[in-house]
Amino acid sequence: MNEITSLERREGGPGPIRRTALHDTLVSHLRDMIIEGDLPPGTRLHEGQLGEQLGVSRTPLREAIKYLASEGLVELVPSRGAVVKRFSAKDVRDMLTVLQSLEELAGRLACEAASDAGIAEVRALHDEMVRRYKAGDRLQYYKLNQQIHTAIAQLSGNAALADMHAMLQTRLKRIRFIGHEGPEKWAAAVAEHEEMIAALEARDKERLSEVLGRHLMNAWERVRDAV
Repeated sequence: MNEITSLERREGGPGPIRRTALHDTLVSHLRDMIIEGDLPPGTRLHEGQLGEQLGVSRTPLREAIKYLASEGLVELVPSRGAVVKRFSAKDVRDMLTVLQSLEELAGRLACEAASDAGIAEVRALHDEMVRRYKAGDRLQYYKLNQQIHTAIAQLSGNAALADMHAMLQTRLKRIRFIGHEGPEKWAAAVAEHEEMIAALEARDKERLSEVLGRHLMNAWERVRDAV
């Protein structure tokens, strides 16, 4: 039980968590460490060292690392073990190109298929994201930002599109996060999201498709020097 309560204290929770929830907590914690750069690309994940740092044993940590490997954030390398995945500039550009096409289509479909309640949920996410932006809470802003993109893909009503979108978005988590570094880049991304929510609420499919496509093109410009 010590390893569970130790990690839960790190997560800021109210008390002990169920053993069945330990896996999700570990995955989320490690994913955040990768996104924020605490575990940079190319870093070898030493189970003993990480376990001591997080206050957990090797078994749940190993399972969490395997899960992150299935998401494409970690690479299992023979003789080296688990390593944080390093994407080349071409990898990133290629994934963003596909993601751009998916989101342009998702925007058009969402304007046609989304319920009013579904659009209202995206508006709530957007408003909370803006509050996090104004508070300077970059990680929570980023998570809400990604939820908005996921929600639009899901509102398309096309399961195949949503599944492919989720896979690419997961692999690009760290890259998309660094796209908000610096006040100018961050402000520009927020302005584009303001355009998105306005177009979605108006069910203006061509406008939403255009701003989503532009947002993804700009994402590459924001990160290209970092990759």
